[in-house]
Amino acid sequence: MCLAIPAEVVELLPDSMARVRIDGVTKVVSLALVDNVVIGDYVLLHVGFALSRIDQKEAEETLGILREMGELSELDEGEGVA
Repeated sequence: MCLAIPAEVVELLPDSMARVRIDGVTKVVSLALVDNVVIGDYVLLHVGFALSRIDQKEAEETLGILREMGELSELDEGEGVA
């Protein structure tokens, strides 16, 4: 199943890239599709691309649901969003 996963932007990188944190795991993703992202923003990720910004409360609720479903364990195994 493919999902858009909430992630926190922790570092802005050159060429519209960013380092994000998802439940303690960091990934480098593209911000090319989202304007004006700053460190601390939450974005929805799909296949290594940020699709939109999302507020922190909604991100935390979604991550909680994904944890309950066991969907975030794939990130630790190198699969998933990026």
